[in-house]
Amino acid sequence: MKHLPVAGKFITVLFTAAFLVACSGSDAKKEDEAAAAAAAAAAAASASAARAAQEAATQQQSLDDAAAAVGNVFYFDFDSSNLRSDAIEALNAHIAALQGTERSVRLEGHTDERGTREYNLALGERRANTVRDYMVANGIASSRIETVSYGEERPIAYGSGESNWSQNRRVELK
Repeated sequence: MKHLPVAGKFITVLFTAAFLVACSGSDAKKEDEAAAAAAAAAAAASASAARAAQEAATQQQSLDDAAAAVGNVFYFDFDSSNLRSDAIEALNAHIAALQGTERSVRLEGHTDERGTREYNLALGERRANTVRDYMVANGIASSRIETVSYGEERPIAYGSGESNWSQNRRVELK
């Protein structure tokens, strides 16, 4: 009879061990399933981030294309540093493209040949500053914008007459 309680104890220990093994296997299985779920979630998040980055790049490219389509030259009237409506439209396209980046730009002010060298340098500077001020007012940091005036020193069109002079009264965005 003494063997019976030992056998009962042995069977109890055996069942307990089997139960623990089964439970530990179940926990490991749950841990594996949780790890697989976490890996799947991470992969989905990575794919989602990649899609978002691709969409942002595509959107930025379309903004850059729109800015390139309007050109990077803004024209001014004689003896004026006021933005014309066509210049404002072109600037808006460039501002939209620049807002998605950290690119810096240089604004080069130019004039026609009429006036003294000093006056034309000052007028070219006022024109470049007008463009800069418009860009800053529309969300571009002033630290990203450099201005320079060349006055009459770098004409696009040579010769006298309004058709040539009007091409030289400009600010170029570089």
